Amino acid sequence: MADPYSTLGVSRGASEAEIKKAYRKLAKELHPDRNKDNPKAAERFSLVTNAYDLLTDKDKRARFDRGEIDADGNPTSPFGFGGGGGGARSGGFRPGGAQFDFGGEAGDIGDIFEGLFGQRQQGGGGFSSGFGFNRGPKPKGANIAYRLQVPFTDAAALKPQRITLGDGSTIDLKLPAGVESGTQMRLGGKGQAGPGGNGDAIVTIEVQPHRFFTRDGDDVRLDLPVSLAEAVLGAKVRAPTVDGAVNLTIAKGSSSGKVLRLKGKGFHRKGGGRGDQLVTLMIDLPADDTALADFVESWPGRDQGNPRARLGV
Repeated sequence: MADPYSTLGVSRGASEAEIKKAYRKLAKELHPDRNKDNPKAAERFSLVTNAYDLLTDKDKRARFDRGEIDADGNPTSPFGFGGGGGGARSGGFRPGGAQFDFGGEAGDIGDIFEGLFGQRQQGGGGFSSGFGFNRGPKPKGANIAYRLQVPFTDAAALKPQRITLGDGSTIDLKLPAGVESGTQMRLGGKGQAGPGGNGDAIVTIEVQPHRFFTRDGDDVRLDLPVSLAEAVLGAKVRAPTVDGAVNLTIAKGSSSGKVLRLKGKGFHRKGGGRGDQLVTLMIDLPADDTALADFVESWPGRDQGNPRARLGV
């Protein structure tokens, strides 16, 4: 069974940031969309995602490091026995427990009685009530890794996303506030079947880039072209947002680089509320406009000083 540290290529003392960095690199290389003709890459992608899932869960990582669970998150001693200081002493058994040790070989004493008598007796004085034989939980099936590409505007507005699972069924996912590329969602019982029930589906979100929106923390940025007349004289213009177009007022005498703020038009924050949309005005001058060139040539204010003086040039 693959060691999750080896699978990700990190040391046992690796930090969470190092684990995340290693996972992103391998996930990018092994993603099924980039290896459609290489089934082994898809298998490795699943192993890498399972390893990442285990090592970023502090409780599971600690239990794995102590040898309590394996790389799939299943108990390493499902029947409650094994080596170490917790076993019974050599040559006897503990009446209050379910372990025995004859000649250094440990096992479940309930299994021996079960083999001798066909089944465990119940009731007063019986083996089950007298020794408390308990088997550990049966292991669940393996987790299955999925990667879901989400449009930029859908991620910002938290629009539900439909995903098709390996068995052909579909599920509508509700995206969490603060979603970003690398966010993982767990679908309980949607993994592989096992003796103790199904494993889980682990869905890793990948927010797709947008052709004119960019993300800045919880805010959304947009460069908005405006005409010279709109900037000089002022105007009301239509501006796109992640929630749809809105009317935006351009003040008279606005310069390129001026930033306008649209409240609550950004990404949903984890702690509640939303970021804003920051709109940067970009004056779009017409090309080869002789009338405009003649006007500027004769404009008395053309030599009104150096607008770059504050930059030290």
